[in-house]
Amino acid sequence: MTDHSRWQQLRRFFSVERRTLVAFVRGLIDDAADRDAEDIVQEVAFHFFEKGDIIEPVEHLGAYVYQALRNRVVDSYRRKRPIRSLDEPVEEGKTVRLADVVADVAGDPRVHTERSDLYRRSLLLMRKLPERDQALIIATEIEGYSFAELADRWKVPVGTLLARKSRSLKKIRETLQSFA
Repeated sequence: MTDHSRWQQLRRFFSVERRTLVAFVRGLIDDAADRDAEDIVQEVAFHFFEKGDIIEPVEHLGAYVYQALRNRVVDSYRRKRPIRSLDEPVEEGKTVRLADVVADVAGDPRVHTERSDLYRRSLLLMRKLPERDQALIIATEIEGYSFAELADRWKVPVGTLLARKSRSLKKIRETLQSFA
């Protein structure tokens, strides 16, 4: 099997099975939003595309992908941080609760202004990105397209799209941090 036909097989598999794969992951992580399941499928797909030779020895691609998804879900549970109750003391042996020190900033005009300013700066920085990177961020973050859908539509490898978005967001983040 040539490299090109292996890539085509892999691309076709993820394109055809995407909804089923997302539903499978959603069934494994009952507390996750649809976006989390989609992200896990995209991470596994990216791994396969990044390691193009990995499907060479695999006889049953579907079984291999489903096992990879299970493993990724287990990894995501391992990474989750414990949730702290607002009624817990801030420090052991203290009476001050977390709720006592967490301010309600929803109505704070200063916080609103800071968030507005951050949003405005982020948009300005995004406009300085190449058009293709702007379109990628808008398509994934606002319009809700998956990387697999965009790769198919734009005829660009998923890995390339992931790398572009990562680099673009890193540029924006670094520039915003320099303002702070």
